[in-house]
Amino acid sequence: MSLELGDAASTPTAPSTTPSPGRRKGNRAAGMADVAKLAQVSHQTVSRVLNSHPSVRPVTRERVLAAMAELDYRPNRLARALVTSRSGQIGVLTSGSAKFGPMSALMAVEEAARRAGYAVNVATVRESELEGEESSHGIHQVLNAFDQQAVEAVVVIAPRVSAVALLADIGSRAPLLLVASGVEPTDRFDVVSVDQVLGARLVTRHLIDQGNRVIGHLAGPSDWFDARQRRVGWESELAAAGLPLGPVWEGDWSADAGFARGQELVASGDLPDAIVAANDQMALGLLRAFGEAGIEVPGRVSVTGFDDIEGTAHFQPPLTTVHQDFDALGEAVMRALARQIGPAGVRDDAGNDRTPPIAPELVVRSSTRAR
Repeated sequence: MSLELGDAASTPTAPSTTPSPGRRKGNRAAGMADVAKLAQVSHQTVSRVLNSHPSVRPVTRERVLAAMAELDYRPNRLARALVTSRSGQIGVLTSGSAKFGPMSALMAVEEAARRAGYAVNVATVRESELEGEESSHGIHQVLNAFDQQAVEAVVVIAPRVSAVALLADIGSRAPLLLVASGVEPTDRFDVVSVDQVLGARLVTRHLIDQGNRVIGHLAGPSDWFDARQRRVGWESELAAAGLPLGPVWEGDWSADAGFARGQELVASGDLPDAIVAANDQMALGLLRAFGEAGIEVPGRVSVTGFDDIEGTAHFQPPLTTVHQDFDALGEAVMRALARQIGPAGVRDDAGNDRTPPIAPELVVRSSTRAR
């Protein structure tokens, strides 16, 4: 039987549910030695599990994790930092937007980091702080605080163009990773994103294949990366099909904006064959405006959204939209960070690997149909 380095030579057994010598006694907190004894592995193997080392066999990892749970073992991050020169912490800078994309990205990154054994420090710079002469002050304060906390890397969830522009002039000890669509990686930061262009192309191609020829676009705010990329996807797919661009309107991501635009279209009587809304909320506003005016969707006009937010299957009619895999986004962020900080806590500048954008998925429902 092959043994992992540091494992006991005896046959592995699962941690017992009865008191054992490895349990903490009295009020003393369990330590790594207690975990190692209960799991019948070496102190070094416990350390490897804590640091997510790839050499640990799955069965051994599960045994160690079970022992940690039984003993209620809490790693001492300060002690680990002194020994390994790594803090086990990641900083996340966000604009604090409650919009679906940024909030979903934040949750996915936090969950993926926690699964990888990192603590996450989240700092918010309000969107109002990204404008004006003093706009860099808030970001500078956050990055400086992260440096003082010795975070190993900083993830910037940057939905707006202004946020990335500000980062160009602000220093950071830790490597940076941006969650932003349509931004090219640089020597200063890596980039992870969902392919917004592809998502818009998928939904536009779906409408073209159904026989629609005049396809309008209700775009998001022009200073948002996602809005820009979704517009590019809509334009690109129409061009690839040899169709002229349909009308374009700009909204603010809200259902109110979609409702107001829908009312204007109803009043004008000039409806396109279909409308690609840049998100589900604006599509919801369109559906209400058309429904109140007695305009059939999809009979007279097809409507699509983007994001596949909770409840889109129960819109009236259920909405054709684009689903983003935020779980995959979080995992991609952690893989990219692993390339940046490396197993020894040193940034790997020699590697040229880049994370390809994560492909979204078209979700077809009954707000669209063949003409």
